[in-house]
Amino acid sequence: MARYTGPVCRLCRAEQKKLMLKGDRCKSDRCPINKKRPAPGKDPKARAGKRSDYGVQLREKQKLKRIYGMQERQFSLFFERALRMPGITGENLFVLLERRLDNVVYRLRFAVSRSQARQFVLHGHVAVNGKRVNVPSFLVRPEDVVEIKEPSRNLVVIKEALKEFGKAGVMPWLQLDPDEMKGKFLASPRRSDITDLADIKEQMIVELYSK
Repeated sequence: MARYTGPVCRLCRAEQKKLMLKGDRCKSDRCPINKKRPAPGKDPKARAGKRSDYGVQLREKQKLKRIYGMQERQFSLFFERALRMPGITGENLFVLLERRLDNVVYRLRFAVSRSQARQFVLHGHVAVNGKRVNVPSFLVRPEDVVEIKEPSRNLVVIKEALKEFGKAGVMPWLQLDPDEMKGKFLASPRRSDITDLADIKEQMIVELYSK
């Protein structure tokens, strides 16, 4: 499947927002957003100006898509699925994105970024309900148990990532046993529970796809 292979810090600069794509680097002084570097381009100031409604909506979509590390076609499919679900489309979209296995692995602190979590899943280090799953877009359901497979529990990179659990814990819809490297997806989150993405305006994304 196609994926973005360019410099990810460029994506944060384009949105002028930390998308948390590189783990610890995003929290350090090396982050280009902390350095207040301008948006990429030959002369960003020359392009500065008031954005149209479409431009604002597009930027919201691009931010959300890039945060979860998805390409346009896959993101569109998730939106179409959210549209068919009962309830509010924008909130449904967030729930579906949070149920992605690579995101759950990241949220459980097994990885420092979603891209690293995606790599762990692809390489077969992750099991769901005791069975190996190597599809990052696999949708986890309530009460599913997500764990690092036994042979992979000695990986230093996973042990290092789990240190974040002691500092910040996990989201309220998750449960984690760090010693066993095993977690549970307790329930689908509500939109209001996803506090780290509170500034994303999902209604604008809905309006963009409605045109």
